[in-house]
Amino acid sequence: MLDVKSNTRYRAYKFSLDVIKLTEKFPNKRIAWIIMDQLLRAVTSIGANLMEAKASSSKRDFIKYYEIALKSSNESKYWLCLARDAKIAKKEDVKKLLEENDEIGRMIGSSLLTLKGKK
Repeated sequence: MLDVKSNTRYRAYKFSLDVIKLTEKFPNKRIAWIIMDQLLRAVTSIGANLMEAKASSSKRDFIKYYEIALKSSNESKYWLCLARDAKIAKKEDVKKLLEENDEIGRMIGSSLLTLKGKK
């Protein structure tokens, strides 16, 4: 049986869906479109790179995709905070997403340390 809490790829996919739901509430303004576009690119990149890693041909490639996923998680945090602080999204909606993003980022970071033999 799949342990959803510890499955990083599943969590990243669900996180993408949750952020898509958030962006559907964004106002129909130019600045909101720009933030939405950047946020969605960053968020969906997390899961996409984790999936790429699964199909990688070497450990080095696997690590590279995990590193990109971690960078995308960091970028996602920036865009979520910007949407919140620019009052494009409600604080309470963003809070839960930031918590999930941080947890996914920690999971990816922990995996990277293990993969690099530093853990």
